[in-house]
Amino acid sequence: MPDPLPRVVTGDHVGQVDNTVVPRFAGPPTFAQLPRLDEVDRTDVAVVGIPFDAGVSYRPGARFGPAAIRAASKLLRPFNPAVDLSPFAVQQVADAGDMAVNPFSLDEAVTGIEHAARDLRERASRLLVLGGDHTVALPLLRALGSEEAVAVVHFDAHLDTWDSYFGAAYTHGTPFRRASEEGLLDTSACVHVGTRGPLYGARDLVDDRELGFAVVPATEVDALGAGGVAERIRARVGDRPVYVSIDIDVLDPAFAPGTGTPEAGGMTSRELLAVLRQLAGLRLVGADIVEVAPAYDHAEITGIAASHVAYELVSAMAPREAS
Repeated sequence: MPDPLPRVVTGDHVGQVDNTVVPRFAGPPTFAQLPRLDEVDRTDVAVVGIPFDAGVSYRPGARFGPAAIRAASKLLRPFNPAVDLSPFAVQQVADAGDMAVNPFSLDEAVTGIEHAARDLRERASRLLVLGGDHTVALPLLRALGSEEAVAVVHFDAHLDTWDSYFGAAYTHGTPFRRASEEGLLDTSACVHVGTRGPLYGARDLVDDRELGFAVVPATEVDALGAGGVAERIRARVGDRPVYVSIDIDVLDPAFAPGTGTPEAGGMTSRELLAVLRQLAGLRLVGADIVEVAPAYDHAEITGIAASHVAYELVSAMAPREAS
């Protein structure tokens, strides 16, 4: 069915609803009021939700994250002045809806997400995933990294390279250990950013290094600044294919209270967005934003931060003219 809404169209790229005609609060519930996947012929970036949180170890509720991020994304406008770019005008971005995931079986959920991601990749060059808890990163990496190992740039308060919780191999604290064990990661090029807080023991850091990760902890962000953090990332990943995984708890609880395992001493939203803007030009194959749990949010602070994170990721994925 043709889209009856007035939209911003640039060349063959169908963009957002024209909010000079339709108020933003009245538009469709897609990400940034972009067209649905079935409303466009082709897609460069598919935004897809995974409303799943059966892998959490503390507070549940991230299954409602995709809806909260989409609701907050109505605030987003077409032009990104921080990078002098209209990200929806130079690439086709569409909302692919939500994956239907088994909420009672971790094994079936992980398998189902992988299959759904592989199917979606047949219609889109890149995926931008709205979680959901961090368990979803493993099946996404299986779908995206099975042909060529990827460098993971992981923004998180936590390492997420633990072995198991209560005997469960698939949880939100284990995806990158499983991915490393399965050969999905380029173990010379992965990096955590923003980690902080107590660990189970010093061995956690040793294991993490052996699995292929360098660390830029939150305690170094002040000294490095956003530019220094981005330089560390770029030096680590080089020209390898890159998957960016962002747990919203990388932000301090002052900027993202709506999450399941908050840790004091995190990045500000301004710092995170500034780092993401400097990832343009990397070989981004996909990204996720996870652990938004709106039940613990206040005044939609976390959802708004996550929607802007998504906007900067879409901007970083956009093609740039050669300088």
